[in-house]
Amino acid sequence: MARARGASAYVCQACAAVFPRWEGQCRACGTWNSLVETLVAPSPARPRNRPGTPPAAVPQALGRLGTGSTSRRRTGLPEVDRLLGGGLVPGSVLLLGGEPGIGKSTLVLQVAAALTRSTGDGEAGVLYASAEESGAQLSLRAERLGLIGGPADERLQVLAGTDVDTIVDAATAAPPALLVVDSVQTIAVDGLDGPPGSVGQVREAALRLGAFARAMSVPVLLVGHVTKDGTLAGPRALEHLVDAVLMLEGDRYGSLRLLRALKNRHGSTEEVGVMEMTGTGLAEVRDPAAAFLGSGQREAPGVAVAAVLEGTRPLLVEVQVLVAPAVGLGLPRRTVAGLDGNRLALLIAVLARRAGVDVSGRDVYASLAGGLSVSEPALDLALALAIVASAQDRALPGDLLVCGEVSLLGEVRPVQGLERRLREAARLGFRHALVPARSERGGRHGQGPRTFPVATVREAIEVAFGLGTGTSG
Repeated sequence: MARARGASAYVCQACAAVFPRWEGQCRACGTWNSLVETLVAPSPARPRNRPGTPPAAVPQALGRLGTGSTSRRRTGLPEVDRLLGGGLVPGSVLLLGGEPGIGKSTLVLQVAAALTRSTGDGEAGVLYASAEESGAQLSLRAERLGLIGGPADERLQVLAGTDVDTIVDAATAAPPALLVVDSVQTIAVDGLDGPPGSVGQVREAALRLGAFARAMSVPVLLVGHVTKDGTLAGPRALEHLVDAVLMLEGDRYGSLRLLRALKNRHGSTEEVGVMEMTGTGLAEVRDPAAAFLGSGQREAPGVAVAAVLEGTRPLLVEVQVLVAPAVGLGLPRRTVAGLDGNRLALLIAVLARRAGVDVSGRDVYASLAGGLSVSEPALDLALALAIVASAQDRALPGDLLVCGEVSLLGEVRPVQGLERRLREAARLGFRHALVPARSERGGRHGQGPRTFPVATVREAIEVAFGLGTGTSG
């Protein structure tokens, strides 16, 4: 039976003015490119006091509104469950984003397969709506990942199509334990003239899938594309329509992947999942703290090791810096990978003004080993010492951990969770640690590394290069 086509209009996102066709500028408020195609349906007036009419909502005391018992469903992938706060919440909508080729489809297929294997006979399975790949292509990926074989295969149903209503109807007829839609930018809503991926299409599709999730108490996992600058494609409202926004990060040519939660209504956004891309898909990293330490060549000029916190999990990262003579007559180059370029420029200025180490006229290249991206200020002191080490062709001790934020005055400021960072460093064999003076008294505490409190960058340079036999220049 053919579905009736709905009427659509173009609504200004700035002033809510309605127009019958698209125009470049809103004639009501003058905003450019703000008209979005939207389905328009008349809202019939709801008669009052008619039999069968739902009762009107009434205010209730907050203390009497019990939280209820929300039973989460584990996906079967420990790092994903950790990030979600224990598992999937019934009726929730999750959006997974990431760069092309980073492993989004691989991850959701692994989640779907693991979930079906954790269900018993007669229980609901998983419905995988593939709008980008055919069923045969999806089967080839599953076979390559070793996910085919066993009775659980029958509980993983694949629907290849792009129509949102078809996907919702199939899921409503046989409610699954999880609905996967890959991807939200390639499905379309009947009644809108815009192409798949347009603002109106993405928003309306997310609204319909969200309404299905809440009505049927079925979690929905959407896969989303990202733009050139690394943000999620589509309207900003898409992130407000979902309960959790997950981002899969990492170097697509490397093996390590980080799964972060940019938004999570049912859990914390401070946790992070660390996984490794293998021949059989994404696997859990047993020792994530040591995964980003590089090849172990730490006693080399321009290398420093820092401890950063990703949620509650401390990670030890290797900062690598190369200071080289400037090429040409232009401005010196500042190239970063996994770091904030503005922070690098700030530290170069602080070193020149507060510590007497001037590299402002030379090219500076800085990166983090393992493809990790970190914006935590606790990385400042390690980056500053790596710049000095490369500029002076001297090596820091290989068993030295550096942790601290650097201010514009050259002060070393305290960081949160220092004890956790030091415990992880001691487990990995680090015997010395440079820490902010205001957060540590110095000396050896228990089985941890021997700490050296420093108050300024100049003092940190003197202490770091005066330790042991770590110098080579």
